[in-house]
Amino acid sequence: MSVVTRIAPSPTGDPHVGTAYIGLFNHTLAHQQGGKFILRIEDTDRNRYVPDSEKRIFQMMQWLGLTPDESPLQDGPNGPYRQSERTELYGEYARKLVEAGHAYYAFESSEELAALREVAQKEGRVIAVPSRDLAPAEAQKRVDAGEAAVIRLKTPLEGETVVNDLLRDPIHFANREIDDKVLLKADGFPTYHLANVVDDKLMGVTHVVRAEEWITSTPVHVLLYRAFGWPQPVFAHMPLLRNSDKSKISKRKNPTSVEWYMNQGFLPEALLNFLATMGWTHPEGKEIFDLAELQRVFKLEDVTLGGPVFDLAKLRWYNGKYLREVLSEEEVARRLHDFLAQHKTDLPNDGYFRSVVKLMTPRIEVFSEFMEKTPYFWSDDFEVNEKAQKALDDAQELLPELAAKLKNLPTFDAPGIKQMFHDYAEEKGLKMGKVMPPVRAAVAGTMESPDLPDMLAALGQERVVRRVEKAVK
Repeated sequence: MSVVTRIAPSPTGDPHVGTAYIGLFNHTLAHQQGGKFILRIEDTDRNRYVPDSEKRIFQMMQWLGLTPDESPLQDGPNGPYRQSERTELYGEYARKLVEAGHAYYAFESSEELAALREVAQKEGRVIAVPSRDLAPAEAQKRVDAGEAAVIRLKTPLEGETVVNDLLRDPIHFANREIDDKVLLKADGFPTYHLANVVDDKLMGVTHVVRAEEWITSTPVHVLLYRAFGWPQPVFAHMPLLRNSDKSKISKRKNPTSVEWYMNQGFLPEALLNFLATMGWTHPEGKEIFDLAELQRVFKLEDVTLGGPVFDLAKLRWYNGKYLREVLSEEEVARRLHDFLAQHKTDLPNDGYFRSVVKLMTPRIEVFSEFMEKTPYFWSDDFEVNEKAQKALDDAQELLPELAAKLKNLPTFDAPGIKQMFHDYAEEKGLKMGKVMPPVRAAVAGTMESPDLPDMLAALGQERVVRRVEKAVK
C-alpha cells in the first residue's frame, strides 16, 4: 500500500513549532515509503483567520525543507487544498449523512443550546438536542422554508466506539458520552470533524499522524467513517511537545513560532534533528543525523509516549554542533552572510569576514550572537567593559612597549605574535597572564574573545597597533 500522509494547519497566527514537529514525521513516513505528503489549509474558522498566516506556513515549510507533494502551491490531482474552496463538497456529504439517517438538521438557537448545556452539565451527561427527535420530513420542510439549521452527527445512544491507535492499546469510548457534534454550520462552512474526514478520504490519506490532543475527537471521526461506509486510515497520535514543567508547550514559557527560531539564526536542519528526538530515539543511539538518515531508520511504531520536553538549551547545543561539526567553514560563512544580509547587516563576504567567522564559530551557538560578540572586528568605536578597563589601567606602563613590539613584527601572523608575547614576558620577568590581557582589552574592549594571537592576526597589524596606542593615557 502506498502511504499518503498530510498535515492540515489552520492559518490563525504564527507558524507553530508543533506544526513543524508533526510535519516532520508525516513527511518522513510518506517519503520513506515512496508515498505522498500533502499540505492542506484548514481555513474554515473565519473568526480566527489571519490573512498572512497561510503564506507564513508555506515559508516555514520551505525553510525546513519539508516540501509537500500536494498543496495550494504545488496543486495536484486532489485539489483544491484550501477547505474554504471546498465548502460545496462538504455540504453534499453532510446531506448524504442526513439522507442515510446518520445525521440530522438541528434548529436550536445559541441561547437554547446554552440552557440545555447547563442542565446537562448539572446532570453529568452530554447535551440532548431536541431536533434529533424531529421527523426527517418535518426537518426537511423547515429547511426548505429557509429556516436556519446546522447538521449534527447522530451519535449512537448505546454501545461504544473503539479507537485503534498504532502507538497505544485500543481506546474505548462509551457512545452515551459522545455528544452529537455539529458537522455543517448554518453558514455552510464545515466543522473540523466533517472536513478532515471527507478530505482525508478524498485525498487518499492512509495514515493520520497528528498530536495526541486530537484523541478525544477521534471517536467522532471513527463514527463518520462508519457512517460513510469508508475504511479508516491508520491513526497515530504523537506525544505533545512539553515545557520543562511538563505542561503543553506554549509561548508564555517557550518560543513557539518557527519564525522566532529563523530570526535567531537557528539552522533548519538542526531544528529538524532536534524535533526528530522528541518522542523518538535513533536505533543506533545517534544524536546528530539528517533527514535522509531519519527516513532510512524511522519506524512510526517506535515512537514513545512520555511527554518530550522542548529544551531550548538542548536545541542550542544541537545548533552549535551543526556549526562546528557538520557544516564546512565555507558553508557556515556563506549561510551566516546570508542571514546577516536578511537582517540588514551588509558585510562583504571576503577573506576578512571568513577569518572572523572561523574564529567565532566555536564561540556562538546561533547566528544572531555573531554581531553581538564581534563589534570590535568591524569598528574602532566599541565599548570597553569594566573588566577590560581595569586591565588597561593596571598595565599602562606596558602598553607603549607592547604597541612598539607589535608594530615592529616583520610577519604579523599568529605564531609570530605568540612568540613576541612569550619573548616580551620573559624579557620583563612577567607571566603571560600579565602581558596579554591589556592588549586584548585595548583591541576588543572585553576579556571574552577568541585566542589572542589568532584574533590579532585577523584584525591586522595596522588596526591592532592603532588601538593599543590609543589605549595609552
